[in-house]
Amino acid sequence: MKIDHDFSAPGDSQAPFIHPDRPAARFRPLKALHHFRELIKDKEDTEQVFHIFESLPRPGFRKDAKAFVESDKGKALLESEPALADILDDHERLRKMPAGSLAHAYCDFMENEGLSAAGLIAEYDRFSPQKYGDLIEWYGFRQRDTHDLLHVLTGYGRDALGEACVLAFTYGQNPSLGNVFIAYAAGLNMKKQVKSDAPIFKAIREGQKMGKACPKINEESIIDLLAQPLEALRERLHIHTPHFYHEAHARFRAGNVDPYDMLAQAA
Repeated sequence: MKIDHDFSAPGDSQAPFIHPDRPAARFRPLKALHHFRELIKDKEDTEQVFHIFESLPRPGFRKDAKAFVESDKGKALLESEPALADILDDHERLRKMPAGSLAHAYCDFMENEGLSAAGLIAEYDRFSPQKYGDLIEWYGFRQRDTHDLLHVLTGYGRDALGEACVLAFTYGQNPSLGNVFIAYAAGLNMKKQVKSDAPIFKAIREGQKMGKACPKINEESIIDLLAQPLEALRERLHIHTPHFYHEAHARFRAGNVDPYDMLAQAA
């Protein structure tokens, strides 16, 4: 079956790598801590996540982004995938991809959860309305826009531990301090709020190791990944069933704790 992959128009390959008006990143750990405290009050408050990442910029991010956008692969993806939301939110076209593919699992996940790539972008735009149109922005947005795709690839849910594990996985791929800070701080908060012998930190560490073993998803062709059979794709990407995550869920439930409603029950 031939799939039509002409999802969107070519990107601007003539854009500068860094716009001259883009401010330098600032390391502000106390600000990050403040926003994490706000986040644990409501894990759906995505704006707090963006504040944390802004406060904990990753050393080496610009170097890695520059190497990718100047590579042949990066240049090709800039032309074929200039805006991932256009691809990820076109469920009608994604559903035309083969049954059992990542595309179908992704559509199922997003529809069941009531999510969209555009919704995540809208949250980000409220946090940071200024856009620079440079290539480092395009590279960074690929990391942002593939977050929910990582849930599907890894099998981690949108419970508190699942979100922590996805961020740990992302840290294994792109070692941002924001990722590892939120992941392990969330683990500490879960340990504090819910008395359980669930292997919370083993689950988070397992996610981190899987992310490191997996090729960087944001540097892959998302269109090509979506068309592939999910189980075969996981095997190729070295993503295995997250043992400690499922063990943690089993232990939570054995203690009459719903892993999707942990903090409410603790309160």
